[in-house]
Amino acid sequence: MNAIDEALSTMEREWRAYGVRREDRAALAADLTVELRSAAADGVTPDQLLGADLRGFARRLADEAGVSRVPPEYGRVVRTALAGTVLGACVGLVGYLLVYPLVVAAFDLPRSFRVPILLAVLVYYGTVAALAAGGASVAVRTRLGDLPRIRRTANAMLVLLPLAGAAVTPLTMGFARAFGYSTHPLMVAAEVGLVVAAVVGAILLARWRSLRDSGGMGFRRQPRRLVTDA
Repeated sequence: MNAIDEALSTMEREWRAYGVRREDRAALAADLTVELRSAAADGVTPDQLLGADLRGFARRLADEAGVSRVPPEYGRVVRTALAGTVLGACVGLVGYLLVYPLVVAAFDLPRSFRVPILLAVLVYYGTVAALAAGGASVAVRTRLGDLPRIRRTANAMLVLLPLAGAAVTPLTMGFARAFGYSTHPLMVAAEVGLVVAAVVGAILLARWRSLRDSGGMGFRRQPRRLVTDA
């Protein structure tokens, strides 16, 4: 990778972190590439043209170009979604405890009848996971309506959270089995940590994907030089 590509790569990462949309990043990079190549033809390196602080220059360039930024607000999204997830899961647990005896009484199943373990796991965990994902989605929609692309984030959570739950459940069960289903506080904390990590990862991925492919909001480049001569 040559010096120009390295500089553009650094600035691309900074624009992403700064909340600049993909189309605007492409527009800024295209104009800057012309400037860098023109300077290189005159023997001027990117560091000489842009300065040593490429990340700071990237932010200033975005501000001067007047691009619209979308702050990810990962912290707010995670906190709100986790609260909704916990509430939704609690509703699922309470609902299951209330409905299960009614179902048993309605069908009057004999004591010798055993529900297949796979079916029981799918119904129990599936119901809780669906309500947890729904709780997270409703929470971010209602509490974070001021954030751009929050509906896309909420919709992505409805898909990613159940997938995260399906992936982490056998992992957590395997971990518990490996340690003899110990109820030691450290073991329980480790199992809870695995679940929380999976949920947080799904929330972050949902937010990231909802912003990654969002289009620009009317940024129009003006015919001007991005880098002025000293």
